Amino acid sequence: MSAHVAAAEAQGEVVKKMKEAMKADPAAHSKEDLDAEVAKLKELKAKADDPMNALEDPVTKEKYTLVRSVGEECVADGELAMLLSKKPDSFVLYDGFEPSGRMHIAQGVFKAMNVNKCTRAGGTFIFWVADWFALMNDKMGGDLEKIKTVGKYLVEVWKATGMDMDRVKFIESSEDIINKAVPYWTQALDIARRTTIARVKKCCQIMGRLENKLTAAQILYPLMQCTDIFFLKADICQLGVDQRKVNMLAREYCDSAGIKNKPIILSHHMLYGLKKGQEKMSKSDPDSAIFMEDTVEDVSRKIMNAYCPVTPDDAPSAKPAPDAELDAGMESMHLGDEDLLKNPCLDYVQHIIFSVPGTTFTAGGTSFSNYQDVRAAFTGGSLDESALKEGLILAINTLLDPVRKHFAEDANAKAILAQVMAWKKETLVPPTGLKRLVATDGTLPVWAVFAPAASVELTLGQLLSTLKSLEQAPADHLAVLYCGDWSSLANNCCGGDTNVIGACHTLLVECMTAINPAIMARVTVMIQSEAILKDPSQYWISVINIGRHFQLQRIRDVDEANEYAGQVVSTLMHVGDVLALAPKTIACSDTDKAAHELAAAYFDETGIQEIGKPAVSSSAAIDSMLKPLHLLEGPANADDQIFALDGAMDVSRKMKRAFCEPGNVAHCPPMALADAVLFRAGGTLQISRKEENGGDKAYTSLAELVADFESGVLHPGDLKPPVTKAVDACLQLVRDRIKASPAAKKAEADVKAWAKKAASAKGKKK
Repeated sequence: MSAHVAAAEAQGEVVKKMKEAMKADPAAHSKEDLDAEVAKLKELKAKADDPMNALEDPVTKEKYTLVRSVGEECVADGELAMLLSKKPDSFVLYDGFEPSGRMHIAQGVFKAMNVNKCTRAGGTFIFWVADWFALMNDKMGGDLEKIKTVGKYLVEVWKATGMDMDRVKFIESSEDIINKAVPYWTQALDIARRTTIARVKKCCQIMGRLENKLTAAQILYPLMQCTDIFFLKADICQLGVDQRKVNMLAREYCDSAGIKNKPIILSHHMLYGLKKGQEKMSKSDPDSAIFMEDTVEDVSRKIMNAYCPVTPDDAPSAKPAPDAELDAGMESMHLGDEDLLKNPCLDYVQHIIFSVPGTTFTAGGTSFSNYQDVRAAFTGGSLDESALKEGLILAINTLLDPVRKHFAEDANAKAILAQVMAWKKETLVPPTGLKRLVATDGTLPVWAVFAPAASVELTLGQLLSTLKSLEQAPADHLAVLYCGDWSSLANNCCGGDTNVIGACHTLLVECMTAINPAIMARVTVMIQSEAILKDPSQYWISVINIGRHFQLQRIRDVDEANEYAGQVVSTLMHVGDVLALAPKTIACSDTDKAAHELAAAYFDETGIQEIGKPAVSSSAAIDSMLKPLHLLEGPANADDQIFALDGAMDVSRKMKRAFCEPGNVAHCPPMALADAVLFRAGGTLQISRKEENGGDKAYTSLAELVADFESGVLHPGDLKPPVTKAVDACLQLVRDRIKASPAAKKAEADVKAWAKKAASAKGKKK
C-alpha cells in the first residue's frame, strides 16, 4: 500500500468518526470542521488515485525514466507509469516502416537507440513492415519479393547500428493483411463507422496534404494506420511527433468502442532537415539528411553545407500569414517550447550523437558530455560553426563506420546490399493492367443487383424493388445478387453487429425466394466479404487506387448526409465491387443509382480496357410507405410503413390508417401496393361492394384502377380491404418460408432480438 493510499484511508476514518460523533451529539463538531476534514479527504483521495504513484516503486521508476526519455511527448504519463507497473516485462511498443528506399540517420541511429532503451526496460518492440503498402505504391517495380529484400537490408542496417534484436519483432504486413484479413479489415471498418470525416481530415498532416484538397484515399490511410495499433495489440505507439494526430484518433476510438486500455502515445523528436526552413528531413531530397549508406565524403559535404544559425534572428519564421492556406504537411513537427534557433547541426548533436549512451562530443578541442554545454558554447561564441561542423562530421562517421564495415565484411549483408543496389540501377517498371478482385469466371455476361444496406427493418418496398431488378435479368445472363455485408458494417448498419448484418441478408434472400422462387432459383447470391477473402490484397489495392483517383468531394456527393468516414470507405468499396463483378449491366432503382453511376464514371475517366463499362439500368422504386412524404413530420412511426416481417394484424392495422384521399391518385399508397403485389405479377384486384355502390369489379391493370379512383367511381373504403388482403397474402408467403426454413427462422430470431435490444437501449437514453 502506498503512503498516499494509507493517508487517504486514515483520513477516511477521521471523517467517519466525526460523522458518528455528530450523529450522537450534533454539537460534537461544527459543520465547518467537518467540511474541512471532508475537503482534506478528497484531496488525499485524489493523490491516492494518481497513477504516478506507481513510481514509488524504484524498479518501476527506473523503467519509466528509461522509456519516457524516448519521447518528446507522452500521452499520458500516468498511464505509462501504470502500464510499466502492471506489465513490467510484457508491454508492447510498435512503429512501422515502408521498405521502399533509403534509411536516414534518424530512422537508423536514433531509432536503434530508442528501441534499445525500450527493450532494456522490459518491452517488446514490434516493427510493422509495411511491405504491402510498398507493393500498393508500386515500389521496387511492384515486386513483393524485391520489397521484402529491401526490408531485410534495413534490418541489417539496424543490426550494424547496434539495435539489440533480442526483444524486437518484425511483422510483415503483406502476410497478416492477407492471412488475417477478417480481423484486420473488420477492425478498420469499425473505426470508419465510428469516426467522422471531419475528424479523420485532422490526421492528414501525416500525408502532408491540404485538408480541402484531399483525395478519398487520404481518408483511408489514417484509418488503416489506426487499425495497425489494435491489430498488433500495441500498448505504446512509439512513432514520431508527425504521427501524433492519427495516434490520438486511436485513443478517441477507444472511447467510442468502450475499450478501457487506450494505447499510450510516446512521440519521438523529428529531426530538422539540413537546409534552411526544413521542419523535417525528406527522403526525396538527398541533401536534406544524412543517410545510413552515405560515404565519408557525402557526410562531410552535407554537414559543411548545412544551415547553422547562431542566433534566433538568423532563423526563418515558420508562421504563415493570418489568411494563408496552411498545408498540413508543413505544420510544425515539434512539441514543447518553440525552438527559435532551428539549427539542424545542433539538432543532430542532441538527438543523434548524444542518443548513444555514454557518448562524448569533441569539437574545437573541447570534449562535451552533454548537449546543453555544446549549445551554450556555440551560441556563446566559444565554439564556432566550422569547429562544430568538423566535430559533427567526425562523430557521424564514427556512428556510420560499423554499418559500412558490416556490409563490407558480412557475407549475407554484403549480398543483400549488392542485390538492392543492382535493382536501384535498373529501371523497374511496375506491372501494367487493372488491379482488381475477380469475382466471376466471365463465361456469362453479369446482370448485377446490389442488395439494400442491411437493416432490421426491411421494408416490403425494398424487398420488391430488389426482386424487380433481378426479374429484369435476360435469360442468357448470370444474375447476381451482391450483399454488401462489409459495406453495411462501414455504414454502421445494425450497430456494426456483423452477425445481425448477415442475418438481415439471409432474411432478404429468403423473403425474395418465398415471393418468387423461380427467379431466385437462377440467381447467384454473392456475399461481399466471402468474395473479398478470395483475394483480399487485390481487392483492397483496387479500392485504394479508386480512392486515389477521386477527390473526396466526389465520393461525398453520393451521400453527403452521412458524415462518417464509413461513407467514404463503403462508396470506394462499391466501385471496387463493380470492378470485381465486371457486370454488363447494373440494375437498380432510381433512388440508388448515384453510386453505380460513379462506378461507371471510373471506367471512363481511367480508360479501363480489360473489362467493359457497365450499363446502369434504373427503374422506379417500389414504395411501401403508407403516407406521402409531405405528411411525414415528427418522429418516425412504424405504422407508416409495411415491413417484410409484419404479421397479419400489423398489416390490417396499418392499412386502415394508410393515406387514401378520394380522387387523389398522385399520393395513394394502396394503389401503389396493389400494383406492386398484384398487377406487376399478372394478378387481379377483386373489388367487392354492393350493387348500389357499383357492384363487384376486377382490375387487372394499374391504369384502369387509377382511372376509376380519380373519377370517384372507386371509393377508398372499397379499395383498402382487397389491397390489405393482397399485401397480407404476399407476406404470408414470407411467413410460411420462415417457418419452413431453419436458416430463415434463425435469421428472423437474431434480427428481432437485436431490434428489441436496440429499442430498449434507445429508451434508456431518453
